[in-house]
Amino acid sequence: MENLMFVYGSCKVIWTSLLVTILGYASSLPVGDDSICTAEELAKYSIIFTGKWSQTAFPKQYPLYRPPAQWSSMLGVTHSSDYSMWKKNEYASNGVRDFAEKGEAWALMKEIEEAGEKIQSVHGIFSAPAISSGTGQTSTELEAHSRHPLVSFVVRIVPSPDWFVGIDSLNLCEGDHWMEEVTVNLYPYDAGTDSGFTFSSPNFATIPQDTVTEITCSSPSHPANSFYYPKLKILPPIAQVTMVKLKKSQLGLPLPYLNLPPKSNEIIDTVSETPLDCEVSQWSSWGLCRGPCRKTGTKIRTRFVLLQPANNGMPCPLLDEETPCEPENCI
Repeated sequence: MENLMFVYGSCKVIWTSLLVTILGYASSLPVGDDSICTAEELAKYSIIFTGKWSQTAFPKQYPLYRPPAQWSSMLGVTHSSDYSMWKKNEYASNGVRDFAEKGEAWALMKEIEEAGEKIQSVHGIFSAPAISSGTGQTSTELEAHSRHPLVSFVVRIVPSPDWFVGIDSLNLCEGDHWMEEVTVNLYPYDAGTDSGFTFSSPNFATIPQDTVTEITCSSPSHPANSFYYPKLKILPPIAQVTMVKLKKSQLGLPLPYLNLPPKSNEIIDTVSETPLDCEVSQWSSWGLCRGPCRKTGTKIRTRFVLLQPANNGMPCPLLDEETPCEPENCI
């Protein structure tokens, strides 16, 4: 019995020592890419958001009024890898849901503040004004820290059910230095909280909630979808964001005086034309046969245009069709 107790005690000491060694090693491992940033502590950037949502690039159901195509304000943070504002293929938080569906930022701001208070994962919050049209620019400044080098933000597509564009955890730090400039093309995302197919769809909650998914020219695969362009391989970018590191001499200057990249002025000239084919309804039933008795008459069926063609898309086919028939009920 004493021998068994000795063996048990020896095993317990060995496992305890091994566990301490493993935990000590684990605690020394980096928790994310941002942990290896050895650049100077702080870096300031100008961030320029460019809307490219034009009727030429996105002609299908393009919102012209009530409300016209536009962008919400931008809401973003600089943070460490311990925090996530949103992620593709994961469920949106209540704050992201409210922002994507209604443009309400209060709940999302609360989530950001709580993350900053509890785990010190958020360094700074930034915002930029809304854009009152589908094309245009808005800008602001952000501050990144060597322990918080990741950038995330969201901008709501207006009008839409729960669609937005944004960036998830872009790392501005490259080892021992900050990136001087970075430009990212942006594509639409579905927050997974509303089941509408079109820009102007009424509120129709997704139950149960779905994950955040990227909207493409073929997904959701439904002809009613406002971004459904089956002839395209990929959608053109609906927006673009550029972040430019500010030199110390530029800090505090208004953004219009900064040396912004010239491509920021090419938003209209470089936009691609997306062809949109005509869409028509199904044929109606054949009408009555008209003509003199005991002679061949004609009957007609019709259809109507659901979607007018644009940008050299396939033109509409004939909307009326007639065929020979024998008149009925003749005396």
